[in-house]
Amino acid sequence: MKIGVLISGRGSNLGALLVASARGELPKADFALVVSNRADAPGLEIAQRAGVPTQVLTLREFGKDRAAHERAIRDSLLEAGCEGVVLAGYLLLLSGDFLSAFPKGVINVHPALLPSFPGLHAQKQALEYGVMISGCTVHFVDTGMDTGPIICQRSVPVLDTDTEESLSARILVEEHRALVDSVSWWTEGLLQLDGRRVLRKHPQPSQLTGTR
Repeated sequence: MKIGVLISGRGSNLGALLVASARGELPKADFALVVSNRADAPGLEIAQRAGVPTQVLTLREFGKDRAAHERAIRDSLLEAGCEGVVLAGYLLLLSGDFLSAFPKGVINVHPALLPSFPGLHAQKQALEYGVMISGCTVHFVDTGMDTGPIICQRSVPVLDTDTEESLSARILVEEHRALVDSVSWWTEGLLQLDGRRVLRKHPQPSQLTGTR
């Protein structure tokens, strides 16, 4: 499957995917294009070092017309042959028109155990609420704010000594693992939607290589 990745920042999760791909852990994933809405996003350099084409499309270029900006991103991904899209720290909501252009799906990784703490600063929300367990979620994207069907979740304990930074760092380790696993299952054709539930089929013997 040809995959496009949208980023807005450091590209840590993008880096985890590209490292896993280089190790042969994602044999059915072909990362065709990385698009950033910020010209200074460090993730662009990560993609370039891995030989993945990149493009910068800022909202300002389109006079802050979000619909035109989104259409340009969609068109670039389609021109690159992308069949699915991964949001790896991409901070803008996407419309139904964008999502419908990629019938194999758009997936996102979020640093909380959804449906708790959607949106920005999820780790800070978790600390302020006083939860004892936090974590991350990989989910299919719909038109809501972190409301799509859940593919994978991983948990981490919240320590009494945690700050937003320390909790974020521990969750990030699990984000990398969860995203790589989810992209592996997705591109191997092992995920099936049943209403809001995402079911994972058992791989056939010929599909075992590269799965986790």
